[in-house]
Amino acid sequence: MRSIRLRILAIIAVLVIAGVGAWQLLPSDEVKSDPVSVGTTDEVTSLDPAGAYDAGSWAMYSNIYQSLLTFKPGATVPEPDAAESCGFIGQKLQTYQCKLRDDVYFSNGRKITAADVKFSIERMIGIKTDVGPWVLFPSLKNVVTEGRTITFNLSSRDATFPQKLATGAGSIVDRESYPAKKLRTGNTVDGSGPYILKSYRPGALAEFVPNPRYKGALTKTGVPVTVHYYKESEQLLTDWETGQLDVTHRQLPPSTLTELNPGDPDLHVTEADSAEIRNLVFNVRDGKPLANKKVRQAIASLVDRGPLVTDIYKGTVEPLYSLIPQGYIGHSTPFFDAYPSPDPARAKKLMQEAGVQTPLPITFAYRGGDEAYAKETAELRGQLEADGLFKVTVKAVDWQKFQKEYAAGKYDAYTVGWLPDYPDPDTFSQPLVGSSNSLHNGYSSKKMDSLIASTQQYSDRGRTAADFKELQALVGEDVPLVPLWQKKDYVLSTTDVSGSQYLSDGTGIWRLWELKRL
Repeated sequence: MRSIRLRILAIIAVLVIAGVGAWQLLPSDEVKSDPVSVGTTDEVTSLDPAGAYDAGSWAMYSNIYQSLLTFKPGATVPEPDAAESCGFIGQKLQTYQCKLRDDVYFSNGRKITAADVKFSIERMIGIKTDVGPWVLFPSLKNVVTEGRTITFNLSSRDATFPQKLATGAGSIVDRESYPAKKLRTGNTVDGSGPYILKSYRPGALAEFVPNPRYKGALTKTGVPVTVHYYKESEQLLTDWETGQLDVTHRQLPPSTLTELNPGDPDLHVTEADSAEIRNLVFNVRDGKPLANKKVRQAIASLVDRGPLVTDIYKGTVEPLYSLIPQGYIGHSTPFFDAYPSPDPARAKKLMQEAGVQTPLPITFAYRGGDEAYAKETAELRGQLEADGLFKVTVKAVDWQKFQKEYAAGKYDAYTVGWLPDYPDPDTFSQPLVGSSNSLHNGYSSKKMDSLIASTQQYSDRGRTAADFKELQALVGEDVPLVPLWQKKDYVLSTTDVSGSQYLSDGTGIWRLWELKRL
């Protein structure tokens, strides 16, 4: 289909050049000015940055909002964006200060002030939505402004604070158009990022146009982009194969990804190692079926990642045996060490020690609409029920409802994917297993919180490796979750689009501005 389309375009171009004066009717740059069309199955939970902490929402925020800091592709240290400069004051890592640029404006024309930055951070933490990013800032005491200077005072040392400030959680909003104590509704935004959200239809599409007022880390913004959102991978695949899309990212079906040929002359394929992971999470609240640690250890003893990797995901993922994935400081394999292979006899013994009657009934939920997730859940259900230890009731739930219900403790177990917010192992620890974590599974451990605090005290991140390994060993012991797999990242584009290799680096930033038509 793509070869046919390219040949047709070539023939048209020849006819246009041959026609006297035809260029006046069909300028050669008209096609090149069409928006680049991007397809994804990620969903946007909220246009308000105080109201979402998920990959689809943060991908959008990185284009329409601005934070004081940002990351360049592959960088581990953030650099100023809306800020002119930033840095810790003194050696205690408890006072962080930024000076706002004097030439940054919201897309509505109002100049950004330090008061807007203070408002945005305090508002996000104050609203404290059930699926919001406030969990990233447990140590923030207050925000003080003076002129263009913003000072963040922390209750404890946190060398990762600048990295957290560079995420979607640090998005700056207009204090005159966003309510202070509740989320803004509607389908419009007032941001200062490289793009303006021209139009938005939830669950369908978002039209982005370059923001002429943008000033920050980027030297120039990109071309118009239209993002199409799909409920199912198969729908995304259909539009890709029929030429409706120029770029796809997250997620084509595994069977399609595994058959990609990087040498195909009709498309560009970017395959990269990624830190995207997926965990089986347990509701450990008192009175729940999985509140007993030995029951959770029994499940860990039954999980077999092999069929997930080979049969379900066709080799596009790798088995994961730790909270922190490969490629990050402190990575270890506590779940392989403690549970090297499925062991039903051990699981039965643990259930007997827990004093529970078998089969133990549990509810198992997952985000519906994805065939791979459905097959994954069916495989895990079969593994848990095979020896009569569990009776599993499966629930496929719409993404936004799913988030709210697992946050409210509606399910006993659920699978959730996780993308790093910033390039530091802290992004897999505090948000996932710290007290008041983003998984909302009720897990809290003083020892865990102490280990997390210990990892945050070093600006030399290499010194954290031992603490992160001890932290992961504790996860293997307490089992608030079971790591399942680590995924590769795939971006596909047509040959008439450049920059797709820079679209994603496995973090929450989605660089739509890198896309161009050739």
